[in-house]
Amino acid sequence: MSKLSFGAHPYLLGFDQLERLVERTAKSGSDAYPPYNIEQHGADEFRITLAVAGFAEADLAITMEDRALVIRGRQAEDGAERIFLHRGIAARAFQRSFVLADGVEVAGAGLENGLLHIDLTRAQPEPVVQTIPINRR
Repeated sequence: MSKLSFGAHPYLLGFDQLERLVERTAKSGSDAYPPYNIEQHGADEFRITLAVAGFAEADLAITMEDRALVIRGRQAEDGAERIFLHRGIAARAFQRSFVLADGVEVAGAGLENGLLHIDLTRAQPEPVVQTIPINRR
């Protein structure tokens, strides 16, 4: 029995990109660090909040890579030798990515009280009606 591809359906022309996007999202890591929230503010505004306690602005990088919002964190090593009796605060490097739909853009980012907030907006496209002329052949 062969697998029917989502993008191969005859009524879904040009949606093969969507299938690749779903596969890429499913393959992304299921690591729970750092924890995050996704909130909706209004119909076209979203906020992603990551708990990044102990990370400074210089330790964080936010990039867009092929419709994926990628957040990376890496803390600089302390020069002083520290001896921990208990180490419960994670200081490991991380990478967390979110695939964004077409039209969703990053409006800004801020770090406050150990929380990294990334604000997103979705632009509403203008409805377009196009008349296609029929030519004789």
